[in-house]
Amino acid sequence: MAIYKIGPATIHADAPDLNAHLLAAYENKVRPLCLCVPDGIPMYIAKINQDRYLVKRMPNSGGQHSPACDSYEPPPELSGLGQVLGSAIVENPEDTTTTLKFAFSLSKIGKRMTPIASAGEHDSVKADGNKLTLRGALHYLWEQAGFNRWFPAMHDKRNWFVIRKFLLQEAEGKFAKGTELSQQLYIPESFRAENKEGITQRRMAQMMPIAASNGGTRRLMLMIAEVKEFTPSRYGHKLIVKHVPDFHFMVAEDLYKRLTKRFELELGLVDAVPGSHLITIATFGIGPTGVASLEEVALMCVNDKWIPFETLYDQTLLGVLIDQNRHFVKGMRYNLPSSRPLACAVLTDAGTTPVATYIIPPGAADGYIAAVDSLIAESELRPWKWAPGSGAAMPELPRRSEK
Repeated sequence: MAIYKIGPATIHADAPDLNAHLLAAYENKVRPLCLCVPDGIPMYIAKINQDRYLVKRMPNSGGQHSPACDSYEPPPELSGLGQVLGSAIVENPEDTTTTLKFAFSLSKIGKRMTPIASAGEHDSVKADGNKLTLRGALHYLWEQAGFNRWFPAMHDKRNWFVIRKFLLQEAEGKFAKGTELSQQLYIPESFRAENKEGITQRRMAQMMPIAASNGGTRRLMLMIAEVKEFTPSRYGHKLIVKHVPDFHFMVAEDLYKRLTKRFELELGLVDAVPGSHLITIATFGIGPTGVASLEEVALMCVNDKWIPFETLYDQTLLGVLIDQNRHFVKGMRYNLPSSRPLACAVLTDAGTTPVATYIIPPGAADGYIAAVDSLIAESELRPWKWAPGSGAAMPELPRRSEK
């Protein structure tokens, strides 16, 4: 648990009076110090809602924290974060906001078709490192909410209520084209039959304002939800998301065909891995009749602990780490195509120098292997490699530090 120095006081992150100290520091423009290292590391305070405050890591300071600290961040170049940080994601600690640049649109002119799911592969070349794709935006919020991190105390602590709460919290203070992301983001509430009417009314109050067009321009909304299923409809398909049994999202036939082709691997993985979940991020509009239709879609697989994974090899390594009660940070791809390697996970419990784990998939091209070797050579972290196609067993993982 983090310990902060706020002015003359030393406060634990779970102290009941932490918020009061943060309020006073926020009003007096005092920066807290994270005491994970002897001299402390400056942090900043973000205001959440009207009366809640959070201690946030200063930009580009994640590597200065102790690996055991919640604020530790692996080097961004080991994941897709390095490509977008500072360009598509610009943090402003002075006013505690973050500016995001999206490669997708939250409006639509006329009936012009929006391109298929921006997920960073070669069929989405419109999205470069200067803008976040749909998948990149999902990975950013997931990482900011800490759902790519794991330590043993997290067992049985994650469910959709928790996922929604922290994703919405992280959407506050994030701005795209001058509008706060939390005002443009729909995440379904956990469904409870006894509160069905209230949930429906809150959903309609949030969604229906985008049904009004403005001079031929239709507003769109961003959604993050867990996929229940895609089912045929009279004129195409529809997406049914969990926790929303009475409101479906229509999917045009051509969009559905391109979606199932582009995300064939994700759809197959979620079927193959017990307990896994399929997460969607999508833009959608509301027609004059109140019917919702998807415009652009991306999908992400997460395991039963809600940690993202891309392959069965990923999931195998994550399963071993969880079974061994390890502390780690899962690398997120953001805009990077699958042809570019990244560290699968960074172990933060193996001593003063974290360990970056790499997986060489069977049949990997020479260029892919060379890129992994280049990441290892340029990183200060200790490397661990596994090549599942080599016929050898998974190498032993570095031991946990006793400290």
